[in-house]
Amino acid sequence: MIPFSILDLSPIAEGSDAATSFQRSLDLAQHGERWGYNRFWLAEHHGMPGIASAATAVLIGHVAAGTSRIRVGAGGIMLPNHSPLVIAEQFGTLEALHPGRIDLGLGRAPGSDHVTARALRRNLASDADEFPQDVVELQDYFAGSTRRPVQAVPGAGLNVPVWILGSSLFGAQLAAHLGLPYAFASHFAPQMMMQAIEMYRANFRPSAQLDKPYVMLGFNVFAADSDEEAHFLATSMQQAFVNLRTGRPTKLKPPVSGYLEALDLPERMMLDSVLSCSAIGSPATVSHQLRAFIDKTQPDELMITSQIYDHKARLRAYEITADIQRAG
Repeated sequence: MIPFSILDLSPIAEGSDAATSFQRSLDLAQHGERWGYNRFWLAEHHGMPGIASAATAVLIGHVAAGTSRIRVGAGGIMLPNHSPLVIAEQFGTLEALHPGRIDLGLGRAPGSDHVTARALRRNLASDADEFPQDVVELQDYFAGSTRRPVQAVPGAGLNVPVWILGSSLFGAQLAAHLGLPYAFASHFAPQMMMQAIEMYRANFRPSAQLDKPYVMLGFNVFAADSDEEAHFLATSMQQAFVNLRTGRPTKLKPPVSGYLEALDLPERMMLDSVLSCSAIGSPATVSHQLRAFIDKTQPDELMITSQIYDHKARLRAYEITADIQRAG
């Protein structure tokens, strides 16, 4: 079977704190390394009470220092929030500390609301339009290109694989044009997934980094020893999405029996849409759903995310998923 990787937001559970989240992220990465996962990625978000991975490069360093083989990276860095030179220096530092293990996924979304984006000193009128140029500038820093008047130290000459992240056709077009691997956020924005995959593969241009298209898709897994338990555990993520989409972001809440049944129809329909790329159930159920998704989309890799309130139950979900991957 294709490689599986882990996407972690370092979730802050209700009744817990960021320090505990960081400990749990490292514990998950260490287990994931033993279970054979390919990568462990962390995502940049700001101003979110339930997500602790805001200082993404710092947390990547923490996880990479506590592991030895698994690739560790950003899924992703929201490049319009930053100077490309600063990101080249940060990830050049990470690559120098952990050679051959660092990935850099780049997105153009704010990873926050507009008020938070302004606090990050973003120029909201022009950031998105400048994203392709910023990606090329960042690549130049890693290459040590003479087109730039300054050098990234560390960074220049280091092999940090760059990925384009997206949930629309824009990212697919850019990744194809630049010859970069493409990660689609199907785990929360699946609506344009098939069109984006087709566009990326049809228009891909080989580059110094990559000679043929490489697609990674986000996929939610809520696996447990029974279907009933898995559906119960999934309600924490369902609550998080409903609260976020209604303007009430919270810490990751404990699971609730009968949560879906108590929702209004519009909220239920919203969840059915945004979480359609998900597997929920026992090992046999999840195996069937995972294989059906892979058969439909033909990705080169899956990025598994599992927002489960209880840390032990979350580890168990990833263990079950790894067992399915190894079974082929």
